[in-house]
Amino acid sequence: MKALHAVAAGLLPALCAACGRSCRPGGLLCSRCSRRLAEAEPLAGSGPPGLDRVWSSAAHEGVARDLVTSLKFRRLLPVAELIAERIEWLAPASLLSGAIVPVPTARLRTLTRGFDPASEIAAALAQRLDMPLQPCLVRSGGGRQVGKRRAQRIGHPPRVRARGEVPRSVLLLDDVLTTGATLSASARALRSAGAIRVAAITFTRRL
Repeated sequence: MKALHAVAAGLLPALCAACGRSCRPGGLLCSRCSRRLAEAEPLAGSGPPGLDRVWSSAAHEGVARDLVTSLKFRRLLPVAELIAERIEWLAPASLLSGAIVPVPTARLRTLTRGFDPASEIAAALAQRLDMPLQPCLVRSGGGRQVGKRRAQRIGHPPRVRARGEVPRSVLLLDDVLTTGATLSASARALRSAGAIRVAAITFTRRL
């Protein structure tokens, strides 16, 4: 059966994870989408309350948004490696220190998907940068943030708590920054457990 899958993979053209067009064998993006992603400007700033600094590799639009969709809803896990690669190349060196902590997804969402997007990106980035990976946050409840209004997200932030040992210097990692409610909740939990520095990186940011 594995041999048949391998043969089929060799016969079928590679499709771009963003637009669905054909791309080079083994590639995740076609040349057009690669170019458009390369043109996307990173975003930086102080970020939501509780964070020392936040950096995002692109606005949540175009190819970057399509990649998030492909990872989260089409389960194209290799996209996490592509996202980690972009962060590795573009993120300020001053941010890339401490232990990488993925922003937690509700357990029910993880069970439904079969994986956690933020954890996949965090693991890929930690391996690339040879940084420690410390998934020390747990999120309670199964409510979705997607589709909620901004006021609902801010007024009813997710419940996040720390478990086990928490690093003193933390680099939070998430796929998308929307209102910052989840990042703030994560930062509060980390600081309550002893973290001194809490910065964050996300792949995209909604403007």
